[in-house]
Amino acid sequence: MPPDATRPSSFDPEPARRLAAATAPAGGRRGRGATANPSGRYEAARRESFDDGWPSDDAPPPLRTEVRPEQARTLITRNTSPDISFDRSINPYRGCEHGCVYCFARPNHAYLGLSPGLDFETKLFRKVNAGALLARELSAPGYSPATIALGTATDPYQPIEREHRVTRAVLEVLARFRHPVGIVTKSNLVVRDLDLLTDLARDGLVKVAVSVTTLDPALARRLEPRAPHPERRLDAIGRLSAAGIPVMVIAAPVIPSLNDHEIEAILARARAQGAVEASHVLLRLPLELDALVDDWFAEHYPGRRAHVMSLVRAARGGKAYDAAFGTRMTGTGAYADLIAQRMRLARRRLGYPETRRRLRTDLFRVPTDQLSLF
Repeated sequence: MPPDATRPSSFDPEPARRLAAATAPAGGRRGRGATANPSGRYEAARRESFDDGWPSDDAPPPLRTEVRPEQARTLITRNTSPDISFDRSINPYRGCEHGCVYCFARPNHAYLGLSPGLDFETKLFRKVNAGALLARELSAPGYSPATIALGTATDPYQPIEREHRVTRAVLEVLARFRHPVGIVTKSNLVVRDLDLLTDLARDGLVKVAVSVTTLDPALARRLEPRAPHPERRLDAIGRLSAAGIPVMVIAAPVIPSLNDHEIEAILARARAQGAVEASHVLLRLPLELDALVDDWFAEHYPGRRAHVMSLVRAARGGKAYDAAFGTRMTGTGAYADLIAQRMRLARRRLGYPETRRRLRTDLFRVPTDQLSLF
């Protein structure tokens, strides 16, 4: 079942109760986003914690980030979705240390036999052969260039990129082939690669989308504990824009009754830093994410939990998630329409252009040194 598939199950008013056996002790998950580590949906066994009656004062050890090498068989992922602007993407990593509790990619970890909960942000995979594999795929006879989206499932500039530099290797290949690329990130680490990005931008081959969830650092720390501070993301927008790189700000996800009041402020701050495009994504809860986010609300905002979940479902046809093309990103109904209208008005008032920039494809070339592959 693809990650965006809709579950046939009905709404459980207390999904946190389903995670109670998998909830991790708070002391051991400091600095992590998820509150639980339920077994993946394809696992034959289920983990369950229980009180054996023996007293213990031992604090649980902190969860450590594990990064495992992966030899990828293919790098470019294709899609035929009619409601997104790209038909191919690259994710240099599996899992994401940012730990954003709302990340729609969490359910993908179940395909690896791991939990979409804490495993997703602590058991990571790096594609060690990404650069060489990408060069081979771009050099294939008959390859036709179109914008590659970099970082659609997990952040290409998550903390482990500082050491492993897989994203950097991918960008170096794309620059050598003069291939267009759109980057999605919530990390200011993207400015490390200004040399490559400015080179690509001179030929209209790159744009960067920076996700800003909230301007409130306390809320950001709870929602996305290892992602950069909101001010650092805004600073990254400014530095990218000053270098001539077109930047989109994404207010995402819009979470009812939690950060939805910040939409206009986020767009205004980003515009002041030079952003030229703006979009939003309404909170979406495919598969295990429904219970994981509900459990997070039960711990951090119990008084808002029922109200938030009711608004989410009102925008998704009564379900936690509706994967229908055209509305899966923004939802439907009165609440979703209100958010969309606020976005339109804010863009117009702040002077965001009505049309989005298209990247060039006519400069693509296979470097002569790649011919040795054949």
